[in-house]
Amino acid sequence: MSEPTQLTLALQQAAEVIRSAEALLIGAGAGMGVDSGLPDFRGDEGFWNAYPAFRGRKFAELSNPASFHSDPELAWGFFGHRLRLYRSAEPHTGFALLRRWAEARPLGYFVFTSNVDGQFQKAGFSADRIFECHGSIHHLQCSRSCGAGIWPADDVAVDVDETTFRARAPLPLCPSCGGVARPNILMFRDLDCRPERCAAQHRHYREWFRPIARRRVVALELGAGPTIPTVRIECSLLGSTLIRINPHDAQVPRGEISVLLGAADAIQRIDALMP
Repeated sequence: MSEPTQLTLALQQAAEVIRSAEALLIGAGAGMGVDSGLPDFRGDEGFWNAYPAFRGRKFAELSNPASFHSDPELAWGFFGHRLRLYRSAEPHTGFALLRRWAEARPLGYFVFTSNVDGQFQKAGFSADRIFECHGSIHHLQCSRSCGAGIWPADDVAVDVDETTFRARAPLPLCPSCGGVARPNILMFRDLDCRPERCAAQHRHYREWFRPIARRRVVALELGAGPTIPTVRIECSLLGSTLIRINPHDAQVPRGEISVLLGAADAIQRIDALMP
């Protein structure tokens, strides 16, 4: 079977499976945001292309709680720029189509995402139907773990030098102890990420899935890579059928559906095949 024929068949199968699904588990990785103009940091080169000033450094060096102690201006240069980027990004058209499919399912939906960008909330998905397993850049905590809890970053504006990607003073500070704040994101080698917000989302997720575990729950996985496989594992384990959409790594076990396309393109093509 030729590659175009395989793709056409996969899209038709995906449309039929989604149409007959009782519930939809939407698993989203960094590839979901690429069509909204967001970087996916695919490998070191992808990270350096997005942040040329950091060439020679690893993504894990910047997304690391230790950086808020050793070089907070550098840490907030990276995260402050991302915060501004995510705030300004508009969800691509695939989000609206995906939301329409999800809200039409008789047993509802849940979003399981490793993304920290808040794009699903901005696209109108219900906040109590989203589990951000790695946290959110739109919420902060104290880097000193002083017990201040988690607070929204709504009023935070970080002045970032666009050449060096270093933040200028003043940096975001903890309202309790005055120490440097950090995003409530699970970073590399992170033992201090406060769990309360994520734990509450996880609880809602379990409460949704438990009574429907044996029903037709289709796992629609979008732009989730194998390097950090959190989303892939979840979708593979929980879905009665897996639809994996990825332009690079779309291999699936026998009997599942592989769509070798980007998220927005795939969603639009599938939607065109649904009545």
